[in-house]
Amino acid sequence: MTTDTEVENNLARLKKLDCCALSDALDKLGLKGVVSGFPQQSGEGRIAGRAITVKLGTGEPPPGPPTHLCSTAINQGGPHSVIVVEQRTGIEAGSWGGLLTLGAKLRGIAGVIADGPVRDIDEAKQYGFPVFTHSLTALTARGRIVEKATNVSVTIGSVTVSPGDYVAADRSGVIFIAESSIDAVLNAAELIVAREAAIARALLSGASISVAMGADYEHMLSKG
Repeated sequence: MTTDTEVENNLARLKKLDCCALSDALDKLGLKGVVSGFPQQSGEGRIAGRAITVKLGTGEPPPGPPTHLCSTAINQGGPHSVIVVEQRTGIEAGSWGGLLTLGAKLRGIAGVIADGPVRDIDEAKQYGFPVFTHSLTALTARGRIVEKATNVSVTIGSVTVSPGDYVAADRSGVIFIAESSIDAVLNAAELIVAREAAIARALLSGASISVAMGADYEHMLSKG
């Protein structure tokens, strides 16, 4: 069981790493977790946190008091949370919108990654709230889609995301890392960053690109 202190340490390390370094680390370890084609539509800078997942779909919502989609996730979230929404119905309908953005912003939530259309993106830009999605729409979810569940496994791109997975996103891509793999991925990514920083220092000192990168650069991600 991961302690709160360990989670805090993992997140502090994760926030220092860009998605390219994390992607390289996943490659080195033979793990999946990279999702491309989800550009940052609002907000600035990299985000990192742990996933609160939301699954949207068609039909009737689960039994119980009616709640607006994604509001349960917002109520559960905080500064270490990234809300991850699956809306893969093929129906053009907003999986996230302006009032949800405001609610999430007020909770300090790090951002949203949505595999489905997002509406009210200008409001997200006004609030400076990070939203990563592949498509935008003006069409409401009302009468089109419903929330099926919060904190269940969801699919984002080609990656299955579980509640509590570690998440990072920037303008290069989106990364999902299982809790069981986070230490190995962070260690590998930090080593890659250190090696590339050494190459950059050599270049700035006047070394040629071929000398600075060396013969082993292409094999840096070899497993083992």
